[in-house]
Amino acid sequence: MRVVEVTAYGGPEVLRMARRPEPEAGAVPGMVRVRLKAAGVNQADIRIRAGRYADAVGDLKPPFVLGTDFAGKLLDPAPGMEPGARVAGHIPWYELLTGEGTYAEVIWVDPQWLAVIPDDVEFTVAASVPLASDTAQQGLDRLGLPPGSTLLVTGGSAVVGRFAVQYAHAAGLRVVAVAHEGDESELRILGADHAVPRGTPEEVRARVAEVVPEPVDGIFDGALVGAELLPLLKDDGVFVAIAPDRVPAAERNIRVEAVRARPDADRLKDALQKVADRELITRVADVMPLEEVAEAHRRAEAGHRPGRIVLLI
Repeated sequence: MRVVEVTAYGGPEVLRMARRPEPEAGAVPGMVRVRLKAAGVNQADIRIRAGRYADAVGDLKPPFVLGTDFAGKLLDPAPGMEPGARVAGHIPWYELLTGEGTYAEVIWVDPQWLAVIPDDVEFTVAASVPLASDTAQQGLDRLGLPPGSTLLVTGGSAVVGRFAVQYAHAAGLRVVAVAHEGDESELRILGADHAVPRGTPEEVRARVAEVVPEPVDGIFDGALVGAELLPLLKDDGVFVAIAPDRVPAAERNIRVEAVRARPDADRLKDALQKVADRELITRVADVMPLEEVAEAHRRAEAGHRPGRIVLLI
């Protein structure tokens, strides 16, 4: 089968198409196979490929296969699902550290990671949901803010930030979103009470202070701005980042955390149904063939267009 391997740490040019044996039914006890139709390109993939987490992944060295999000067809029976079922999920790549990700035609998965894709949701759309939805929801869990609290969400135009805005609004939070210029109106429709255009940290702080003069109760840092946002946060506030290397040092009794999402099939099932019902809005920036993965990484790294880049397999 075709896979994309990281051949060394570096830029997108280190990604190479390769051939590996296709997994055989029953070869891994407790796991089932999925033939992929689509896989998401995430910021974590880019940071791992670039070597930013080389020390943290321990003995795992290139060549390895990246990728967490996936959508495809189940090849083996699984509890409550028959072969041929359309399924989506995400692999906890960083926790497993097997080097076997979703930039591949067939993957092994734990059935507990899987949710059935509603009939009217395309594979490419489904592949944009799992990791982003879980990250947003579990990040809000970490924040633990009561209804009525004010939450600042950076990266509001990207898929994780969009989900965070929508879930936070549904939880009764007052949401201030930082977004690409031109997306402000859409984010207000999605649930943001205020939306301001992104810019330098100084510009963002000034723009947020104009709409909410009082310090915010929490920050969900989807854009990985980091410590330069802390002046906007109240004493005893909460800061959650989506990458462990972008968590600022604590000050003023602020609680700081990173969220690395775990697969949650029940929540994913609910999220996919909400996407089907147009109650939850995702964003696919580009759909590109697996062979163009290096260009997909270049576009994602450059912020070519907000939203999830999806590989068609």
